[in-house]
Amino acid sequence: MTRWYTDKKHEHFYKESKKHGYRARSAFKLKQIQNKYKIIKKDDIVIDLGAAPGGWSQVVREIVGEKGRVIGIDLISIQTLNGAIFLKGDMTKQESIDELTKILDEKKADVIISDMSPNISGNYSIDQAKSIYLCEQAFKTVEILLKHNGHFICKVFEGEDLENFIQILLSRFRFVKRFSPAASRKSSSEIYIIAQFFKK
Repeated sequence: MTRWYTDKKHEHFYKESKKHGYRARSAFKLKQIQNKYKIIKKDDIVIDLGAAPGGWSQVVREIVGEKGRVIGIDLISIQTLNGAIFLKGDMTKQESIDELTKILDEKKADVIISDMSPNISGNYSIDQAKSIYLCEQAFKTVEILLKHNGHFICKVFEGEDLENFIQILLSRFRFVKRFSPAASRKSSSEIYIIAQFFKK
């Protein structure tokens, strides 16, 4: 057993996720975002980009209730979750956006959330640029599928390209904020961009 795994297993939020039946510790990141910004509401339609293994979708399902809709998509297959639709797809490809559009059946999402992350190369400049690229792909989905006054959450690595992306969001949302949940690892450079009230 590696030290990394031992440290992870003893970490507070990892233990909490196991205790509460969440598939990933990242569930608590979304819970902390929700507690602060109240992004997701009962009966909402929510698209979860980069949804595997489904921890965020579990939290969303709890919030939106029986009449809400949760649609998750990822490059890898996701174990089924009662009340959620999971797709296998690549959000850098137009066909994935088309598939989401088809499922929504002319409706628009109230909220789009993205916990997409690049495969880590170890070169921070490259990884940060890839992270921004994934956020830009998520924003393409937002422009097509998010309703007027809808909300967007996006994970990104801090770095030189981030400010340009934030400026793009500021031109399309009334409120844009950076947020670092307590559940993020202390060593992590990830932050979450909270964008509210989309201007369609």
